[in-house]
Amino acid sequence: MNFTEIAENRQSCRKYDPSRPVEHDKLDAILASARLSPSACNGQPYHITVCRGDMAKQVAKATQSMGMNKFASDAPVMLVISEEPYVKTAALGAKVKHNDYRSIDIGILSAYITAEATALGLGTCILGWFEDAKLRELCGLDAPVRLVITLGYPAEGDTLRAKKRKDMDELITFLGE
Repeated sequence: MNFTEIAENRQSCRKYDPSRPVEHDKLDAILASARLSPSACNGQPYHITVCRGDMAKQVAKATQSMGMNKFASDAPVMLVISEEPYVKTAALGAKVKHNDYRSIDIGILSAYITAEATALGLGTCILGWFEDAKLRELCGLDAPVRLVITLGYPAEGDTLRAKKRKDMDELITFLGE
């Protein structure tokens, strides 16, 4: 699958097959791709906590307040992405330029994770709705949790939905030659 095919086939999976575990070699491939994602000053200011089995179920519950993310309970793997301190050069750049490089880096990391998972036939959903304090307690984290990514095989019949995107001319401006 080339990158355009990955982009065309990747969608937020909200219906997982709970009977199909994610194979260790596929999980390892996803994490290896995540490790290679670019970050400011190569600082990788994040940590990935991989939760499976009962721990994945507990993490899923911490994403389901107010009726949200009910599907997460069926995902066999939950990736909890927490924030780590900047390396010194990225910290200086963030302060001088008033830019949150950690959030950018975590976004890039998430793109690598979801793209590799798609290439391997797995589904993902990036969750921003969760109970930070509960996830920190469950995962033994001192740093803030920024995202949770569900991971697993889409359930039978979970078909690719049409992509709703802005038109190119609405999204892109060309300047110069």
